[in-house]
Amino acid sequence: MGTPPRGYLNHGLTKICQRYEERPRYVTLYDPHKHIPVYSAYTFKKTDGEKTVDMPWMFEPQLSSDKGSSNMEAFPQSAQMHKNFEDTQAVLEDYADVVQFERGLLNPDEHQADPEDKAATYTLTNVVPQIREFSTGPWAKHKETLRRRLNNYCRGTAYMITGVTTSGHMIRRNNLDRVAVPERLWTAYCCPDFDRNVPYIERYKFPAYAAFGLNDRVNNHVQELTIHDLQKFLKNHMEVDKNFQIFYNDCVPDW
Repeated sequence: MGTPPRGYLNHGLTKICQRYEERPRYVTLYDPHKHIPVYSAYTFKKTDGEKTVDMPWMFEPQLSSDKGSSNMEAFPQSAQMHKNFEDTQAVLEDYADVVQFERGLLNPDEHQADPEDKAATYTLTNVVPQIREFSTGPWAKHKETLRRRLNNYCRGTAYMITGVTTSGHMIRRNNLDRVAVPERLWTAYCCPDFDRNVPYIERYKFPAYAAFGLNDRVNNHVQELTIHDLQKFLKNHMEVDKNFQIFYNDCVPDW
């Protein structure tokens, strides 16, 4: 319904229209102080789940300067140039020496089909540090579960939002706090037009469902739950007000 999630209390957050090759691809709510996205909101595309290889990482010129391009751009070769925009966003050096973390995409390229839509996910403004065991284990498995479920049973557009809760842990570089490490990752989808013959075991997961997992080496299983229960959980773990809502009308159609 063209409505972003509501109820975030942190007024220092920045909305980014993630543009690539002159076209808007998805939306990110970004924290320029913690240097991570709070969420990325995108439309799921039916896809074979293939990942892009050797895609150059990009940054967001519009975060650094009012005159900056509205299109994401590949990081310049010179690390010296990165200093021009590292105040407002993460740079490649922040992730260079942190072997326990993966660069985790909130809008994952496996949920996109068009090569340019896939490419647009490789910006550090769409990335949070994910513990490797969580990223390559339970979280990867859940992304694949969602891909198969929506491929098979969502007939229209599936709207997706993937976000984080933060805990205070930071990646440090040169003795400075640089990038916040999420405590948890969560994701939710809304598919108003779905196959009414969905098998019973999946039927209750439509039109909307959600999940969250602990970004850790252990106890990191991903738990699926209703949108309502996720919102209740997030109200206790995020800076949001009592009207916090992920999807317009919780993805319940008006008719």
